[in-house]
Amino acid sequence: MTKAERIDRIATILILLLALAVVGLVITVLGLILIPGISHISWHFLTSSSQSFETGGGIFDQLFNSFYLVVLTLLISVPLALGAAIYLNEYAKQNWFTDSLRLAIEVLSSLPSIVIGLFGYLVFVLKWGLDFSLLAGALVLTILNLPLLTRTSETALSQVPNLQRQAGLGLGMAKWQVILKIVLPAALPGILTGAILSAGRIFGEAAALIYTAGQSTITVNYQDWNPFSPTSFLNPMRPAETLAVHIWKLNTEGLIPDASAVSSGAAAVLVLTILLFNLGARLIGHLISKRLEK
Repeated sequence: MTKAERIDRIATILILLLALAVVGLVITVLGLILIPGISHISWHFLTSSSQSFETGGGIFDQLFNSFYLVVLTLLISVPLALGAAIYLNEYAKQNWFTDSLRLAIEVLSSLPSIVIGLFGYLVFVLKWGLDFSLLAGALVLTILNLPLLTRTSETALSQVPNLQRQAGLGLGMAKWQVILKIVLPAALPGILTGAILSAGRIFGEAAALIYTAGQSTITVNYQDWNPFSPTSFLNPMRPAETLAVHIWKLNTEGLIPDASAVSSGAAAVLVLTILLFNLGARLIGHLISKRLEK
């Protein structure tokens, strides 16, 4: 064996060990969360309301609030991020302005969520008068997730071959028609993947929501479809404790006797849901890619 081959083998072993260390760390963290938590998950736990001072409570309201907040945030953030990505990739020229815009997006992505949460509390809750509400939480999570959504959407658009754009323009299509009918459908798998990954981050966020969506859950009427009713489940102006905030609250206050069990079960549900979001992103992206190839 030559010296170059020995160095190559050593480097390969080191890279393999580092990869195994990362996999082992992930498995360890998942095991520490899922093993004690799965035993507490039951149908009653998932479908019953939480208790303030008694045992036997569930997480249904917090789970519903988390999914509702994901939908509300994506409805606001996806059009904004997609518009920014289309401008940066399709219309903007490479100059100091676009460089500054991309730098601002990178800076925004590096801000701690607690800082964005405090900003949301000062602006959305106090200045705009939204109080603690789902809408205030959705707006602050929009700020938090715009960098990720914008980057993934711009990357997906940039991977569409220029020949497809030139073919559309050659057929007499306007530029906006080329983007709408050719570029966006081709970039759809990457855009959807980024949106679903962002949904997983929204679902697991807690710090920014403590100051915007609130830490209390009112008694919600799930038969009331009027979005303007104060107790309607569709009302975006009601305060709503999400699953991640509920876990934080249980571990800081611990007022119920079985706080540890509820916290472990809720954490396991949270982790499993985020894993499903990530697996769903890969599956949907793969299926759409296969369909577009036909």
